[in-house]
Amino acid sequence: MKLTGSQIFVEVLVEQGVDTLFGYPGGAVLNLYDELYKNSDRIRHVLTAHEQGASHAADGYARATGRTGVVLATSGPGATNLVTGIATAYMDSVPMVAFTGNVATTLLGKDSFQEAYIEGITMPITKHNYTVRRVEDLADTMRAAFRIAQSGRKGPVLVDIPKDITAASCEFTPKAPELIRTVTRYNEADVKKAAQMINASERPIVYFGGGVRSAAGCQPLRDLLEKTGMPATYTLMAAGVLSYGEPHNLGLLGMHGCYAANKAIDEADLVIAVGTRFSDRVALNPDSFAKRAKIIQIDIDPSELGKNVDVDLSLTGDASYILQAILPYVEKTEHKLWMEQIRGWQKNDYKPVDSDTELKPHQIIDEICNQAGPEAVYVTDVGQHQMWAAQYLHHTKSRGFLTSGGLGTMGFGYGAAIGAQMALGRDARVVMLTGDGSFHMNLNEACTAVSYDLPIITVIFNNQVLGMVRQWQTTFYEKRYSDTDPHRKTDFVKLAEGFGAKGYRAATPAEFKAAFADAMKQKGPSWIDCRIGKDEKVLPMIPGGGTVNDIIME
Repeated sequence: MKLTGSQIFVEVLVEQGVDTLFGYPGGAVLNLYDELYKNSDRIRHVLTAHEQGASHAADGYARATGRTGVVLATSGPGATNLVTGIATAYMDSVPMVAFTGNVATTLLGKDSFQEAYIEGITMPITKHNYTVRRVEDLADTMRAAFRIAQSGRKGPVLVDIPKDITAASCEFTPKAPELIRTVTRYNEADVKKAAQMINASERPIVYFGGGVRSAAGCQPLRDLLEKTGMPATYTLMAAGVLSYGEPHNLGLLGMHGCYAANKAIDEADLVIAVGTRFSDRVALNPDSFAKRAKIIQIDIDPSELGKNVDVDLSLTGDASYILQAILPYVEKTEHKLWMEQIRGWQKNDYKPVDSDTELKPHQIIDEICNQAGPEAVYVTDVGQHQMWAAQYLHHTKSRGFLTSGGLGTMGFGYGAAIGAQMALGRDARVVMLTGDGSFHMNLNEACTAVSYDLPIITVIFNNQVLGMVRQWQTTFYEKRYSDTDPHRKTDFVKLAEGFGAKGYRAATPAEFKAAFADAMKQKGPSWIDCRIGKDEKVLPMIPGGGTVNDIIME
């Protein structure tokens, strides 16, 4: 059958199983939007306040479900407004397809109105990208984009569609979605060698990252820990894969990780690194990282193997399949002496002090967990509140913690929370944790949450400063607070009401408990302005380039 480019666009989205699209209209994509209007019963379009918010929403949708998030923007500034969201998804290996409109093919390269070379701009932050120059190529290009986004190491793909392509016509042949081939292959000899190294070790530890969450399943990791009695520690991107309080779970590793987790890595004789890239927030000093240990690295992306830290054995493939293959060859043991030593170090872990009169970050998070329950999805912005969330949230599901890890994008949270809520439905509980600095960046998406009546609870850790940067200035810059006190007078309660949301203010634990309980009853979005001290710190902290011996505990 003969269809226009716009009709093909919609048909391929439906073919690929897309039910939700986040975006913002403009001149170059009007043909696409006209077709979406005609097919609103097949695809739900979510209009955001800003294209960056739409990109974060598509990202949040993908993180919460494992499905591909989809975003649509017009040409020029619409396309460039997606860049931060695309880079965020790229750094955290999130499957996303971004569609942009562009000027007609006859106007490309002529500095036309609202023209931007978005293919070139996004080349370093996408797995692949395309400009469609013939309508006959549109369908297969879109199909390739969805396949690439979900294949191997997941990530974003961009498809730029000039306006004349959306109006042109060609023959269209429907196709069933291509089956994504999971990387099930692995080197059997290396699998046996890895098992031998595990069996021979006395002080082994698993260090895992977001690649475990992206793998075919998390259960093989849990099975390995159960069979071998090994402890495990994780990166920010893997928070929630192991349940809070699980005996194998030592907690977060790295700059703001637990003392015991960092000490165990330092003293281990074997580190099994799974789905992680030894980032500079974990391997703060690559030359000293796990210096007493042999290192096994497992990753689906061969370019990550040995990239940041030298390893003794590397295995390429899906972490789930490789761990499953290792399991039969490892011996059942408990590593009692090693675990006893670690329990001794855990006594030295940082323990925050409660207060009955002041709001303390850990108490806020404990109360959130008590009321929202284990099935809630927690989304964060970036900064101190993000680290407190990673340290104190009682994560119990692998897709229950959504945060920008690699790029560290302030303003990520509200868009991502909208995407997660849209993906999971109104009956799901989505709680967004943010700081006043991060929230100011994209709080315009409040109008989106209100328009779609989304019951997102936003908890604002309001210390009225740019807390994380100020903490560094306190520790490393002799308290020279250069531009970290913005002197803002924002009244979040009045602002929430201005948007049409419900606003609360809390200054004590009792006030917060009551406010959160009432927010849980709301049918639409709500914000809770939590006043915390500007000198509250994220502890412990290991300075960049340091080791566990440099850890700051106060």
